[in-house]
Amino acid sequence: MDYKATLMSSEDIDRALRRIAHQIIEKNHGLDNVCLIGIRTRGVPLAKRLGQHIEAIEGAMPPVGELDITLYRDDLSPVSELPEVKGSKVDFSVRDMTVVLVDDVIYTARTARAAMEAVMKLGRPAKIQLCVLVDRGHTELPIRPNFVGKNIPTSVDEVVAVRLHETDNEDGVFIFVR
Repeated sequence: MDYKATLMSSEDIDRALRRIAHQIIEKNHGLDNVCLIGIRTRGVPLAKRLGQHIEAIEGAMPPVGELDITLYRDDLSPVSELPEVKGSKVDFSVRDMTVVLVDDVIYTARTARAAMEAVMKLGRPAKIQLCVLVDRGHTELPIRPNFVGKNIPTSVDEVVAVRLHETDNEDGVFIFVR
């Protein structure tokens, strides 16, 4: 893959998360019964950062969990691929909660669909909202995020790579061409 451009710097990511934190609080009229669940891998540190921004604004942090959707994906081949299941870590009930699912990029929306299915196995939330750092278009399912850090129209030949300090030792959003 060939590098094409830097779409977001570390400061841009932080600014977007701060804005989204305000939007989550406004849309839900505060934090009552709101929780954040990050979708592994990069959704988890994004959810934790978002929780810290919400805490700085509201003085309280919503519960933050980690969701492994590996077994809920519809694009795994049972014969050729051996999925690595890392497990979910949701130490609170999602029943009657507003669950904000957090992910780095929405592309086909199949990850979001799998995450919604996984959350429903945990209990019946009052609402599920979707938060993504980058919406690159091309969804294949009728799923749209409620909160978006940046909309980036892309071609199918491009790859959007989110890098975070917690997982990649650098912060930034980059675009590559196949």
